[in-house]
Amino acid sequence: MPPSGGDGADRTRRPGGVLKRERVRDAVLGMVEERRAGDAIPSERALCVQLGVSRPTLRAAVDELVAAGVLIREHGRGVFVAPEKITQELVPGRNSLSVPRASGAWASRLLEFATVPAGARVGRRLRLSPAARVIYVARLRLVDGYPMAIEHLHIPAALVPGLTARELEHGDLYEHLRTHHDVHVNEATQTIEPTVATRAEAELLEVPELSPALLFERLTTDTAGQPVEYVHSLYRGDRYRIVSHLTLRADTAPAVPSDGHHPGIPPGDSIHGDPVAAATLGDVQGRRR
Repeated sequence: MPPSGGDGADRTRRPGGVLKRERVRDAVLGMVEERRAGDAIPSERALCVQLGVSRPTLRAAVDELVAAGVLIREHGRGVFVAPEKITQELVPGRNSLSVPRASGAWASRLLEFATVPAGARVGRRLRLSPAARVIYVARLRLVDGYPMAIEHLHIPAALVPGLTARELEHGDLYEHLRTHHDVHVNEATQTIEPTVATRAEAELLEVPELSPALLFERLTTDTAGQPVEYVHSLYRGDRYRIVSHLTLRADTAPAVPSDGHHPGIPPGDSIHGDPVAAATLGDVQGRRR
């Protein structure tokens, strides 16, 4: 594990194990996004040559995506893109979601810090050329001293000149971006879906392999609407849950029924078809003894 101190220039070197796995995973995900459900991805041999990695490294990345339901492996035939997952918004339209800070004392432990090319997938997210440089950061997030999540951040390097590894271990990231780099975050789009922890992730989170987990993916934009951060994080499923508080407006006149429905509320069960206001927060579960 790399030391936590030092500046960004010192950290721009050959990527370590965490970043290597991440880059292979992103490359395969990029191929998935360019295909339709049922399409095959290239063979292991072809992918190893194309990505310049060993077969065990590639197979581990593919196994992870199979376990997460992104790919389907058919014996004797190959690996195929899985059907798309059902997407369901907590609140229809542009109604806001309130996301208070989760409970507990949060801290970070730096796993990796490097300046690397964005690549096709991250470049699309951040509206950058694949050759553009981004700051890649892998952090282990801890609550009350116990591992809670693994966070992978990608920030356009041009936005944060001089950013150091040490800066990312203390304080609030968005506050730091505002005060030190004049980057003012404004909005974020975040998705949450269930997954399982791989062997490497399980070791960092101190849980058994294939333990349930929550995958968070977030794209943050600034006040001008430009992407400033792409993050995906894996949270322990045994100690983190999402709680939604819904306001059912029973005291108003009937509204036009919506075509969709809200998670946990069967179609037709909302009162008069009225809008449902939701506030969502992270609830950290007590450590099991």
